Amino acid sequence: MHRVERPRERLASRGPRALAEEELLSMVLRTGYAGRSALEVARDLLAGHPEGGLGRLGLRDLRRLKGMGTSRACALCAALELARRWSGGDDAAGIAVDGAERVWALLQDLPAKRQEHFVALYLDARNRLIHRETVSIGTLTASLVHPREVFAPAVERRAASVVVAHNHPSGDPAPSPDDRKATNRLAKAGRILGIPLADHVLLSQAGYFSFREQGLL
Repeated sequence: MHRVERPRERLASRGPRALAEEELLSMVLRTGYAGRSALEVARDLLAGHPEGGLGRLGLRDLRRLKGMGTSRACALCAALELARRWSGGDDAAGIAVDGAERVWALLQDLPAKRQEHFVALYLDARNRLIHRETVSIGTLTASLVHPREVFAPAVERRAASVVVAHNHPSGDPAPSPDDRKATNRLAKAGRILGIPLADHVLLSQAGYFSFREQGLL
């Protein structure tokens, strides 16, 4: 009788390139649920989100999918984030930046940094990420983050809108007076250029603050 190799055995004997996407995903999920194996759950998830669509979902969306739950969703989210960080470049290009939580998920490398990093995310007309750029490093002041540095890449890349974000090493994501001044200045510049500032998200290890969600943009 011919013995069928499981994904783990196939990976060990032939390498990861020999496995189909559903087999690789099943290894991240590890287990299935009531009558469905991990491989069957992986196959269902990929069928419902073809062409890499599953990789564009945030943690909240992943948790809502049948067969995922918090544990599996966190494992998949962590695996995707590692892949993005290790691959380098604009690896997240094409992901829909549809709210502050997605910004939080995309910029998880920022909260642990000891200096403030000011980052701009350039979006197309469908709010999909075109490019990420670090605009400045250092304590944020209204004069440090000049609209020219934020919007020049937006014009060059024909972005439809811009989301900016920076981390608060102090751990408190609440906006400072300088945060508010810089946001107002950038929003005004965006209106003049016709490239709106969609949000300014402040990140810390304790959470995030969104100017858009708080009705300040």
